[in-house]
Amino acid sequence: MAQLPVELILMRQLASYLATPIFLVGPKGELLFYNEAAEGVLGYRFDEAVELPLAQWIRAFPLFEIDSGKPLPAEHIPVVRALNERDPVHGSLLYERPGGDRVPVVVTAFPLVGQGGKVLGAAAIFWPASPQDAQK
Repeated sequence: MAQLPVELILMRQLASYLATPIFLVGPKGELLFYNEAAEGVLGYRFDEAVELPLAQWIRAFPLFEIDSGKPLPAEHIPVVRALNERDPVHGSLLYERPGGDRVPVVVTAFPLVGQGGKVLGAAAIFWPASPQDAQK
């Protein structure tokens, strides 16, 4: 594992202290970390989290369109969009937990841009959707 930029180390440290579910990816979309608060939504213990390339984590954490239930293409996943577009993204989606049940989730993702405009990764803050949120 290569040494992470200090900004990603600090973001990971901050996420570890928050009770808000957070998912952190690196500059190529690779999963770097999710915090303990995220395990309640994801269905995986945070201490089981390992760094995974984008292609692997999108299979491990399947996401679906909220309206149609169709698989969400990688380029439409909010944290990937935030990374690629360098803009914040907010939306609702369905997440399929390890047991197969799908839960509506609201996500706000934002790029992590360091000094000189270098894209370091992206973070997604997410939570289970209320019935009102799931209909938006």
